[in-house]
Amino acid sequence: MSIGEITMLLRGGVLEVLYLAAPILFVALTVGLLVAILQATTSIQEQTLTFVPKVVAILLVLMFLGGWMFSHLRDYTFQLFEMIPDMAG
Repeated sequence: MSIGEITMLLRGGVLEVLYLAAPILFVALTVGLLVAILQATTSIQEQTLTFVPKVVAILLVLMFLGGWMFSHLRDYTFQLFEMIPDMAG
């Protein structure tokens, strides 16, 4: 296995992680920003107000996109397992 193939394998893994984490991170960022704006306008500085909505939003995203994320990760894993004979020889 050459350095180029290893680099492509690592690049694919990093892109896969980013692809699967992007929806969750985007929702957490958006909810955090909305809660921060709400806190700034109302002068409420309660810590649970920032934590609970993010957790609920992330759980909702996982509930709706979890099947897609799992199938995408499964397909990527199958691709990796199919590459194993080429790596050994």
